[in-house]
Amino acid sequence: MEEKLLKGKKIGFAVLILDLLVMVAALVLAIYGFANGLGNDDAIVDRGMFILGVVCTVCLCCILWIPLCGLKILRPQEAYVLTLFGKYYGTLKGEGFYWVNPFCTAINPASATKLSQSGDVNNFSAGAARSKKNDGLNFDLAALSKRISLKIMTLSNSRQKINDCLGNPIEIGIAVMWRVVDTAKAVFNVDNYKEYLSLQCDSALRDIVRIYPYDVAEGVDTTGDGKPDEGSLRGSSEVVAERIREKIQSKVSAAGLEIAEARITYLAYSPEIAAVMLQRQQASAIIDARKMIVDGAVGMVEMALERLNNGGMVNLDEERKAAMVSNLLVVLCGNKDAQPIVNSGSLY
Repeated sequence: MEEKLLKGKKIGFAVLILDLLVMVAALVLAIYGFANGLGNDDAIVDRGMFILGVVCTVCLCCILWIPLCGLKILRPQEAYVLTLFGKYYGTLKGEGFYWVNPFCTAINPASATKLSQSGDVNNFSAGAARSKKNDGLNFDLAALSKRISLKIMTLSNSRQKINDCLGNPIEIGIAVMWRVVDTAKAVFNVDNYKEYLSLQCDSALRDIVRIYPYDVAEGVDTTGDGKPDEGSLRGSSEVVAERIREKIQSKVSAAGLEIAEARITYLAYSPEIAAVMLQRQQASAIIDARKMIVDGAVGMVEMALERLNNGGMVNLDEERKAAMVSNLLVVLCGNKDAQPIVNSGSLY
């Protein structure tokens, strides 16, 4: 199904004014016909004027209001998809006051579907229920609108629990910026393009996340070239988001949708393993810190021994050097401050 734009239909004001003038003329003729038909002595004239009044009244009540049904108003970045007796008639795009065939019907199967921060939910029934509870007369006019928005919209699906490539369960959420570029495909190629987009976002997210580990892991190939790399969900968020966007775009092109951008909004380990993974990260951080401390302490001990030997202040044998190295490493690498012991006797 290809989109067909309707041209030359921005004549709403002209049709409205013309129809109103015809209505006024019909009303005047109807009044004139009834007035002259009932008050004239000539039977033929009386009958003719009466028939004129009846015809004008029928036209006024049953015919002249029909062209008004073809008037359509569009705001910027909105569109109407029109059908005529079940057949695709065309699409109106761009702001303005339009007039089309009065028997055309606007169609938008996703008009009652609302994409909110908590996921793809249908608020029409809930809104109608609330309105009915309030006074029984109000209803959601926005949900009944058949206009299709061409603006860039944001879909933020609920957080999903997915296993990464190492089997660790994680929770992840994405925000997808999208818009309708082909109204005919969006309306006729899929049943509900908003629900279709939401499902494709969930599917694409799962497909991409299963390729990556949460953190950098050895021997993992995330690019598909057969070579291990350092890709991860936490460290390569831009690359992951772009792959998710491309994956979603490949699925929703048939629905006339364009994915402008995709971003990861939430990323964390699942609660059942979050504590264990935190301990693992803490242990890794402690090991790295200890390694740095030991490297620095060894360098300081080496510098101290070298300066003592070069200055000729003290001559130590190998056993005393080993004891000094041990004491210095304990002092420099310990978690607590060392308690000095003063030796006032002989060194030996």
